[in-house]
Amino acid sequence: MAKYQINFPAIEMVTKVEGGQVYVWDALRGRHLLLTPEEEVRRYVIAFLISHCGVQPHSIAQEYPVKINGTAQRADIVVIGSDLRPAILVECKAPEVTIDKSTLAQAVRYNAVLGAQYIVLTNGHKHLCVEYKDGQYVKMSSFPVMCYPNQDVEL
Repeated sequence: MAKYQINFPAIEMVTKVEGGQVYVWDALRGRHLLLTPEEEVRRYVIAFLISHCGVQPHSIAQEYPVKINGTAQRADIVVIGSDLRPAILVECKAPEVTIDKSTLAQAVRYNAVLGAQYIVLTNGHKHLCVEYKDGQYVKMSSFPVMCYPNQDVEL
């Protein structure tokens, strides 16, 4: 499906075609989802978090509810830390969506409610990772790593 070069290791997706549309199996939720460009990016990110960042599958929440000014929103992926609080907020965009200040602003709004230490933005080929430290967001050179603090994961 990718028209853009995906900047993640290759993964195998289980798909089915129904009614002329392609669906992908989401093992974490136990159901098929419509394979949109954003959903394809989400599949790659989840696989990467598990295989390269030490994230346990049971700590991944998808479409995590976030209430902004009384309006229900959903964060694409939230990794829950060992303290049972959000540790990583991930916003996935379709490959044609630019990762810029406006996409970061959306994630920062969500994170004002969630309080995760890390934010990851990706459109599958460009990634931006930041850490909330000392009251400000600092750009990182690698993905955040859970459980393996001395392991760097290059962007």
